[in-house]
Amino acid sequence: MKKSVLKATAVVVLMAVVVTCFPINDVQAATSLVFPAAGVALAAGNGRSIKDIRADVARNAAKQSTIANHEKITKGDSTVVAKVETPSSKAVNEGTTINGVAVVGSASEGATIEITSTDNNTGSKNDKNGGDDTELAEGEKAEEEKTEEQKAAEEANPTIDIKPEAQDVEEGEEDLSDQVIAVVDGYVNVRSEPDENSEIVGKLYNHSAGTWLDKQGDWYKIESGNVVGFVKGEYVKTGQAAVKLAAEVGQRTATVHTTTLKIREEASADSIVLGLVANEDQLTVIEETDEWVKVNIEEGDGWVSKEYVSIATLFPQAESKAEEEARLKKEAAERKRAQQAAAKAAGKKGSGKTSSGGGGGSYAASGSGLGASVANYALQFVGNPYVYGGTSLTNGTDCSGFTMGVYRNFGVSLPHSSGAQRAMGYGVGSLAEAQAGDIVCYSGHVGIYIGGGQIVHASTAKTGIKVSNASYRNILAIRRIF
Repeated sequence: MKKSVLKATAVVVLMAVVVTCFPINDVQAATSLVFPAAGVALAAGNGRSIKDIRADVARNAAKQSTIANHEKITKGDSTVVAKVETPSSKAVNEGTTINGVAVVGSASEGATIEITSTDNNTGSKNDKNGGDDTELAEGEKAEEEKTEEQKAAEEANPTIDIKPEAQDVEEGEEDLSDQVIAVVDGYVNVRSEPDENSEIVGKLYNHSAGTWLDKQGDWYKIESGNVVGFVKGEYVKTGQAAVKLAAEVGQRTATVHTTTLKIREEASADSIVLGLVANEDQLTVIEETDEWVKVNIEEGDGWVSKEYVSIATLFPQAESKAEEEARLKKEAAERKRAQQAAAKAAGKKGSGKTSSGGGGGSYAASGSGLGASVANYALQFVGNPYVYGGTSLTNGTDCSGFTMGVYRNFGVSLPHSSGAQRAMGYGVGSLAEAQAGDIVCYSGHVGIYIGGGQIVHASTAKTGIKVSNASYRNILAIRRIF
């Protein structure tokens, strides 16, 4: 008994000497060698239990390991698209599924992990009429084959919502990393909730885009136009895949903000003027510098100062149910009004028989009906002069003045602007679906389709009114008036 008392006394004396003579860090280190748990408690400055202390040490070690290794979530051949924080209350364990991919290794709570995705969504399961947002059969089968352990792990570690990281862009450039772009046949439904049985609030057509708001399971919440809702992930591209797709399908556009814009051959105010463009026309962008932008017009590719245009990448937007109903109603009313006006104009003496003075040669529109009548009337003026700002079919007109003058003869009023005419009537899907009389829209230019893959248009000051292949330039839109 005396020996035990003497040993305890010696230990106390020894510790007192150590505390008095050495720095606190050395004391902590020395103490931890003899009493590991007590050393940690001393360093922490509290009197917690050895069990709590050991748990803290284990959690800290796991977290440091995760931060050092940046545990990756992988799925096939993929690339990192985002980094997120794991939930503060849960650790991510081996085998946990996050957004449909399995975790390799483990991650402690609050650790940063890298998310990878193959972005294989193509929307190929959509039917021809669009709107098929049901689960894939393969996905259902995979769900059934999951083990009870995997399902339990997923329930214990709920899906982490991941917002795409911002793209590194130059000053003044657009960041498109938050775009969600549809890749479907026709359209995909936008729903009020992330559920196939929830209300349809709108439609997102192929290559239309929305802004990323949130992600819940396999659904993305987006805002597009006046529509806010959820789309199935399998029908859209997101993150870096969307950025890449945006470069292919997005329409980089320069909108004119001056009465008459001069398009120059070179990026210089002293360069030769290639052509003139009216206010509010939308031009396709070919190239950009700090101060100038290269655009496409009827006369060719030329340069304009950025001072006179606003530049943006445009995507079609989602259409709400109310907007779709209003559009269809408006189109039906416009068709009826145009047909009535054309019938009234046809009853006038000499309607459709105005002499052009130029002669349409051997050209003739295909088909029959009002559209063909419009096209045949337009062909009478082939050979007449082009005049910028002009509206005379005989003495000189520009491209939008030509289409305006032709349709005026049939009682239909069109605006004197190629950009504004792109919004008239209703859209036609492709050139294969075009009919004689349709307005074919290009960057800063319009013409009238005559059938057989050809248009008649007021081209340039050098060529005047002529017939060309409709696909001689990139077609931006086709609009049907009747």
